[in-house]
Amino acid sequence: MIYLDYQATTPLAPEAFDAMVPWLRDQFANPHSPSRPGRAARAAIEVAREQVAALLPPGGRVVFTSGATEALNWALKGSTGSIVTIASEHAAVLDTVRAEQAGGREATVLPVRPDGRLDLWVAHRVLGQGAGLLAAMLVNNEIGVVQPLPELVRAAKRHGTIVLCDAVQGYGRVPIPAECDLVAISAHKVHGPKGIGALWIRDGVSLEPLLHGGDQEGGRSGTLSPALCVGFGVAARLMAERREADAAHVGRLWDMAAERLAGWTLNGSATDRYHGNINIRRGGLDVNRLMSDCRDVAFSAGSACASGSGRTSHVLKAIGLLDADARASVRLGFGRYTTEAELREGLDKITAAANAQAVPA
Repeated sequence: MIYLDYQATTPLAPEAFDAMVPWLRDQFANPHSPSRPGRAARAAIEVAREQVAALLPPGGRVVFTSGATEALNWALKGSTGSIVTIASEHAAVLDTVRAEQAGGREATVLPVRPDGRLDLWVAHRVLGQGAGLLAAMLVNNEIGVVQPLPELVRAAKRHGTIVLCDAVQGYGRVPIPAECDLVAISAHKVHGPKGIGALWIRDGVSLEPLLHGGDQEGGRSGTLSPALCVGFGVAARLMAERREADAAHVGRLWDMAAERLAGWTLNGSATDRYHGNINIRRGGLDVNRLMSDCRDVAFSAGSACASGSGRTSHVLKAIGLLDADARASVRLGFGRYTTEAELREGLDKITAAANAQAVPA
């Protein structure tokens, strides 16, 4: 199987797996217990917390969660005041905002341009009317576009708005503005295990708890898994150590993909983007047939979180694509463990299958 679906999830780093095994097999103590093995487990979690925090702004704390969805829900539901967000945000943000609106909370969803980036002038105008929280994604999970977050954060700060950054796809890859107040991240998007994420909370920012029943994390309740925390920590450490090497490798893969997919149309900005994500379309393409014909290549027809829903991607609709073009789009993701030979073979298979559709029966 050729794996080209890195935005859905990344392969677990072997180093993270090896670090997790003892905590799964032998060291099973509850990290919130005062017993000796419990204290050892807690110490391992604190090391992991420092490793995760090393890639985040200073002046805050890392609170482990079950994943980014919980972290985003907590940040949105635990804050006060009206919300401003962007039409291309992840469903974990947009659906939560809709739920908050249903409860009477005011919210504004900013449109994006055809390149997937928001208009800063519009954002300035809306933020100038007053808002409690701005929720903005660093790197879009479907089209890889990088929002002008530094400028957006500065605008929010001028108006006293706290900023929630969804850094799930950008953590360790794209700089996170130091002025952010809340940052949501996920381990399995950076070669860590599934089932754990974190919310970074700036000192002085308070949130109402989302979960009650123990307050093990100082605002977040629930027994932590030492194995998952340790795996996340090692994955974060590797992201820091391999940042330059990973970026250079992804750059080479992007150049290869751009060359071999010359007949396709790129969705989103060609310049303001993370190069490990390429979302492309081809007129009249039957994506379901394409995926069936390429069973040995893993890729996505839009966001993995929406697959199977039958709905057209809200991100592709937000950038102005008609349903026909959105449904003729595929997303390819690659990274650290993708070889050039694998990518070349995968792209050739996808292109050949797409070309076969254009040949009259």
